[in-house]
Amino acid sequence: MSIDPRYPLGPFSPTLETTDVIEAAIRDIESLPAAMRAAVNGLTDQHLERSYRPEGWTIRQVVHHVADSHMNGLIRTKLALTENNPTIKPYDETAWAQLADARLPIDISLAIIDGVHRRWVHVLRSLAPEQLGRTFVHPEHGQTMRIGYQVQDYAWHGRHHVAHITTLRQREGW
Repeated sequence: MSIDPRYPLGPFSPTLETTDVIEAAIRDIESLPAAMRAAVNGLTDQHLERSYRPEGWTIRQVVHHVADSHMNGLIRTKLALTENNPTIKPYDETAWAQLADARLPIDISLAIIDGVHRRWVHVLRSLAPEQLGRTFVHPEHGQTMRIGYQVQDYAWHGRHHVAHITTLRQREGW
């Protein structure tokens, strides 16, 4: 069976929001900066310009995308905690990946990921169980999302993009 290069870990599939599931997801969010750094360790600029799949983003774009996405994730968490079911602002991630800053050195976004994740994990670990049920509206998906769901989604998202990089490295023998 071949692995779909778009989803090397399979598509996101949330589970029941138990304490153990949420804590595991928070640990994944906490460990993402180190996992991302390990995934890109030793890569040259030539490697960073390779796409993980045909028609896919380059490794450089993936790293910058994770910084963009997870900054939005932290903000969405904070909006849900401080407002009553706010409607968040979606963004065109494909268009963002084409902007000039997506060609900068990845160290810039690795530093953003470090800082965002330290702050996000600190907030998430401070939450009472009922706060995980706080919600926001995601108009692009047409649904109301709970923080507990979002935590699982972003934990998967980080692992998903690290897997894009590591599976490319395995295929290419880097």
